[in-house]
Amino acid sequence: QVQLMESGGGLVQPGGSLTLSCRASGNIRTKNAMSWHRQGPGKGRELVASMATGGSTTYADSVRGRFTISRDNAENTVSLQMHSLKEEDTAVYYCKLLTYDGGYLTYWGQGTQVTVSS
Repeated sequence: QVQLMESGGGLVQPGGSLTLSCRASGNIRTKNAMSWHRQGPGKGRELVASMATGGSTTYADSVRGRFTISRDNAENTVSLQMHSLKEEDTAVYYCKLLTYDGGYLTYWGQGTQVTVSS
């Protein structure tokens, strides 16, 4: 079993910054991908950024240049630095871990609320 715990959400003004963190615990395979997803009000869940164990990254077009994903493989943590936040970034942000153990396994955190408002 794998558990994911997010932290760092909150209320921030437009143009501000916030950093989200996620720690994975449990039986974690060495090769995996950790990512951040978000679900805004009335919207579906979308990928924000992902990072594989080897360091390759993927960003949504809407956040590229403003958000940075990083991870500490030894600590099984992934962070999302968010800068120049916009009201449309308001969403519940979820951490996800994807790994392979005879088949693909997906684990999700409980989510953390990010609200961008003046």
